Amino acid sequence: MSPVRTLGPSNLEVFPLCLGGNVFGWTADEKQSFAVLDAYTAAGGNFIDTADSYSAWAEGNKGGESETVIGRWLAKRGSRSDVVIATKVSQHPEYRGLSAATIKAAADASLRRLGTDHIDLYYTHFDQPEVRVEEIIGALDELVRAGKVRYIAASNISPERLRASLEFSDREGLARYVALQPHYNLVSRDTYEGELRDVARGWGLAAVPYWALAAGFLTGKYRPGVTVDSARASGAGAHLETERGRKVLAALDEVARRHGAEVATVALAWLAAQPTVVAPIASARTVEQLPALLAMADLRLTDDDLAELNRASA
Repeated sequence: MSPVRTLGPSNLEVFPLCLGGNVFGWTADEKQSFAVLDAYTAAGGNFIDTADSYSAWAEGNKGGESETVIGRWLAKRGSRSDVVIATKVSQHPEYRGLSAATIKAAADASLRRLGTDHIDLYYTHFDQPEVRVEEIIGALDELVRAGKVRYIAASNISPERLRASLEFSDREGLARYVALQPHYNLVSRDTYEGELRDVARGWGLAAVPYWALAAGFLTGKYRPGVTVDSARASGAGAHLETERGRKVLAALDEVARRHGAEVATVALAWLAAQPTVVAPIASARTVEQLPALLAMADLRLTDDDLAELNRASA
């Protein structure tokens, strides 16, 4: 088993690859989702990410499908104490925003769908700047004090609001964010690097990047003239039209060749080697997609590898 990493200033110890649950109940049905969850945990994985809104965007879905699948899996496997479950609030169609009342009601709904009495890591999914940080942190603190949430975190938030939230928590002695979930990968570095990362580093937050594989582009399956059957194909394939995308793909191919590794493995290993990053998030629709993702936990890139990837992605 690969060594676990501590998630920021919490006592949560997590596998260095976080399994994204956005596909559960969407492009992966319950049987497929259970198989992926079984294979991930059998390989030593223990960190599962979802959100109350997954997958409200899909026709016929209303939000909460992913949490429901994970909850059924937990009930069937009886493995609640062995896994760290992270979910998010603010985007469910019935619980939109970050008012105190919404946060509390959404948390209770998530707990019901997950079939558990506590959420290990609870993110504000998208910040709502019109709501004062005092109201948001106050509501989250109440959930922690009630034992419904162990730790809190943020995603899609500005450096200014993140800093204000942390300062308020410290000043009032309330629960404070231990992790940040930014959009961050080899073809999207400026979405995290800079002031946002500086705040995270200064406060000791753990980064758990989403879109770690750029919607599949960094798996290497998108190539000129190749048609990919995926719900994300149009977005991922667009990176082929950019100079950065082509340079990054070429560098990934070369580093992967040197290590005898998959392109996706190298892309995730690069991310895991970046300051503040504890566990990139990647999802798998099938068990066959998992090995390349899990292998990142054991791949150690050299300084030359990292420099080559940094140059290509600059």
